[in-house]
Amino acid sequence: MKQVALFGAGRIGGIHAANLAGLPGVQLKYISDPFAEAARRLAEKYGARADAHPDAIFQDPAVSAIIIGTPTTTHSALIQQAAAAGKHIFCEKPVDLSTARAQECAEAVAKAGVACMIGFQRRFDPSFSEAKRRLDDGEIGTPEMLVITSRDCAPPPIDYIRSSGGIFRDMLIHDFDVFRWILGDEAVWLSATGASLVDPAIGRAGDVDSVVVSLRTRSGRLCQINASRRAAYGYDQRFEVLGSAGLLACENLRPTAVCQMDARGVHLDKPEHFFLQRYREAYRLEIEHFFQQLETGASFRTGIADGVAAQRLADAAARSLASGQAVVFD
Repeated sequence: MKQVALFGAGRIGGIHAANLAGLPGVQLKYISDPFAEAARRLAEKYGARADAHPDAIFQDPAVSAIIIGTPTTTHSALIQQAAAAGKHIFCEKPVDLSTARAQECAEAVAKAGVACMIGFQRRFDPSFSEAKRRLDDGEIGTPEMLVITSRDCAPPPIDYIRSSGGIFRDMLIHDFDVFRWILGDEAVWLSATGASLVDPAIGRAGDVDSVVVSLRTRSGRLCQINASRRAAYGYDQRFEVLGSAGLLACENLRPTAVCQMDARGVHLDKPEHFFLQRYREAYRLEIEHFFQQLETGASFRTGIADGVAAQRLADAAARSLASGQAVVFD
């Protein structure tokens, strides 16, 4: 029985707590959050112990793994503490808001000899995973171009925007990971442009809410990411990859697959409204993968090196937006 501790009792912490509780061979021992009442409620629900003191958790020899679902600004410190304590780590994206700090975390993990997985849950989405399998099996020939659409249903609160690190580090970090994963290649050129079209308050907070990022890889493959903080019709998450012998497209997930046709037209459900619903199964599969790989000693599908690489692209996009110039990578 693996005993684990969960840091974070917010909405993503709640998802992880529920999934951990359903895993055989795993016991959720502690839940820690600065908001003691939130930790207490979640711990009571899943038979864990609420503890707001990380040091006591890290010092417990029975705890073998740490799950980090806290705000981004706390990730790197918790990763380094967990590594120093010899605990295996699952951490939500991003590793940190700074590439240099993320690299320090990767070095701390390597030095400690512990395992660290980063929560890029889109790699575990059943449709995305199937598209990747078919691509790797050569079913559309050689991949040439990837188009990613990434649109939230509504922008987050302005207070969140101010501390998020910006749209590239907060939101598009997932899309940069999908770009690297699907094309199996690294960027040599990146250009980003953006505007504040959804909410002027986002612009006043120093961020943009609508962006287009273009990338070129070492092998000459192309990618375009278009993203917005608002889609009135639901949470819009799609991609298509064009290959030499065909195309693979992943469409939105809807509450039902019912299609009604009548005199008024053709009617489908709108896409799922929020990321917690859209990636419900992906969140379950990723945490299952974490413990399966710990058991076998095999590599994670999304290691800390992937977190550092996505952060590097996010930083480059922010520089490109600020300067109006493309970024060329060594």
